[in-house]
Amino acid sequence: MMIMSKNKQFLYIGLATLSLMYTACISPTLIKKENKTLPKSFTGENDSITIGKTKWKDFFTDPNLIALIDSALKKNQEFNIMLQEINISKNEVRARRGAYLPIAGVGIGSGIEKVGRYTSHGASDAAHDITPGKKVPDILPNYAVGISASWEVDIWNKLHNAKKAAVNRYLASVDGRNFMVTQLIAEIASSYYELVALDNQLEILTQNIDIYKNSLEIVKLEKQSARVTELAVRRFEAEVLKSQSRQFYIKQQITETENKINFLIGSFPQPVKRNSKTFNNLPLDSIREGVPSQLLENRPDIKQAERQLTAARLDIKAAKAEFYPALRITAGGGLGAFNPAYLLKTPESLIFSLAGDLIAPLINRNVIKANYYTAGSKQVQAVYNYERAILRAHIEVVNQLSNINNLQKSYELKSKQVEALNQSIEISNILFKSARADYMEVLLTQRDALESRFELVETKMKQMKARVEIYRALGGGWQ
Repeated sequence: MMIMSKNKQFLYIGLATLSLMYTACISPTLIKKENKTLPKSFTGENDSITIGKTKWKDFFTDPNLIALIDSALKKNQEFNIMLQEINISKNEVRARRGAYLPIAGVGIGSGIEKVGRYTSHGASDAAHDITPGKKVPDILPNYAVGISASWEVDIWNKLHNAKKAAVNRYLASVDGRNFMVTQLIAEIASSYYELVALDNQLEILTQNIDIYKNSLEIVKLEKQSARVTELAVRRFEAEVLKSQSRQFYIKQQITETENKINFLIGSFPQPVKRNSKTFNNLPLDSIREGVPSQLLENRPDIKQAERQLTAARLDIKAAKAEFYPALRITAGGGLGAFNPAYLLKTPESLIFSLAGDLIAPLINRNVIKANYYTAGSKQVQAVYNYERAILRAHIEVVNQLSNINNLQKSYELKSKQVEALNQSIEISNILFKSARADYMEVLLTQRDALESRFELVETKMKQMKARVEIYRALGGGWQ
């Protein structure tokens, strides 16, 4: 084993001292603290139970919708791309873990060498015999087999911190996958409710066309008795044609919504199985939102931002350690000879080496400085990103709670409006037959009734979507 000389020891100590002194002159990067403060409640009530912890198969009860979500979690291309991102992050952790372990290799080599006779090496060869009476040849072959190893001693935890940063980024990618699950489930559920709402609107329109046709026949009879003019007949005919044309617009929306769902579940265009008959009777259970502090655990995007912040702070420590001396140890051993027959002849063919280097950057350290200050700026970015994720989550919950409350009141009023207009249709027809109302009153009443029924279905759809959105906003779906 090679013993380090005192002069070399003093040199290394001097280099280390100079490097540490120089590092002390580097202005520290900004370490910004995040603000996790949240309001105590969303609406003034403190209830620790939240639907954010409910499993999605318990939250949704429609078996057709559950089957669609199951299919999406298996076949959605974007989701599967995200899973590969997780594997990439996992491999980064493996690479970082291997960086602070010794690296060893084995090799076999051969070559030839010709040195000048008037060099120190050549003169030494000329003065010695390989065997008595046999000089060293001018062209000398060389054969070797052996192992080599190198190791950077992680005395400043540079490699260890880099590995911990990679671990946090891997966990952040897992949280990103969970966040995508919540988004995917919410998008499929919203599209599903939109689809069944369109089915109901199409059915309403078909029923209204029959009403218009019946009214048209009545108007034609009234024209024959000279109680109305041709104008009334034409107005009702136009209304029938308008409604029939509107059917195709709704059918196109149905096709596009079906194919949106097909895309999300990774399938080519095909009919989407659904139950549209019970749409108006879908339950709207009371929402239990819990308390805002639960968002820190339930929302995957907040957890992802938090892990990214942790990784950014570890990056600063790893970047700062680049200023300090790096201790590298290298070693090798094996067998070498100019003739393969001598390879196994020991100890003459035995070769080995052992060396240690303490290397510290002293001049032109701009790259290291740049990396250090960049890591600091990225840490500040990560803090703002984390705070933004918390703020966004809280606002989303508050908005949806207000939305649910207002939609409920709106739905109750629209239900009364539909009921009143449906009664008005019967009254207007009776009055028209008895010549106590003109055809325009009948026409406008039927038109208003149609629009109110459309709006009622649309309000119901918005209620179901709001229910999905509050579930997503509270972090539900990924458990």
